[in-house]
Amino acid sequence: MPNDIEVHKAALRQRVWSALDAAGAVREPARDSIPDFHGSHEAAELLAHLPAWRTASVVKAVPDTAQEPVRAIALREGRLVYMAVPRLALPHPFFVLDPAELPSPAEAAANRRTAAAIAPTTDVGDMRPVDLIVLGSVAADRSGARIGKGAGYSDLEYALLAEAGLVGPGTVIATTVHQLQLVDSVPTTEHDVYVDLVVTPTEIITCPPRPRPAGILWDHLTEAKIASIPALVDRQRPPVPEASRRPGRESS
Repeated sequence: MPNDIEVHKAALRQRVWSALDAAGAVREPARDSIPDFHGSHEAAELLAHLPAWRTASVVKAVPDTAQEPVRAIALREGRLVYMAVPRLALPHPFFVLDPAELPSPAEAAANRRTAAAIAPTTDVGDMRPVDLIVLGSVAADRSGARIGKGAGYSDLEYALLAEAGLVGPGTVIATTVHQLQLVDSVPTTEHDVYVDLVVTPTEIITCPPRPRPAGILWDHLTEAKIASIPALVDRQRPPVPEASRRPGRESS
């Protein structure tokens, strides 16, 4: 049964999706998606002028259409891009978009369908450390709290990279959103990853540093969720200490 925070998150998503649709601020209906908002190219350009971008050699990005302009700029500028496989559904859960290895023009692989057709995939163990992460969001606030569609894949991607030592407190995390996706407050839970930068088509918001998960929080995952993601199935879930087990709690 959903807890109060999840209920509040769900209501916030519905409110933001409705506002975007009513304003004509998206290219497709926003509901149940990371909104593909008008102004995504302008937001990507703003992000690309920041010092955190200019010093980044390796970028990890979500596969959402709203962040395609970010991926395109990174590839055009010769940066290595890791793009998550949608729903982390493959044993190797990240596409490797290396401009040196891609057909010209490299930025064509920013399109997720093109990337899926031509780019190899990799496991976390074969990846390079990541300098900058770009997330998609349904809503974000000025503290750096953000929510996606509710499936938790961006948080899992971060957790996988954190466990491998590929990201940490110094890794910059950004999200690009429409101004209507910027809200007063976003409810969060322990596994949620805060961002350092929220970038709209007209504004750059620098957020205060916040603690980040050091790895996978297995207790937040259902057995069905683990079974649906090969990268989790391949990792051994830590055993639950005998003293911590309660009646009705699953053990691994």
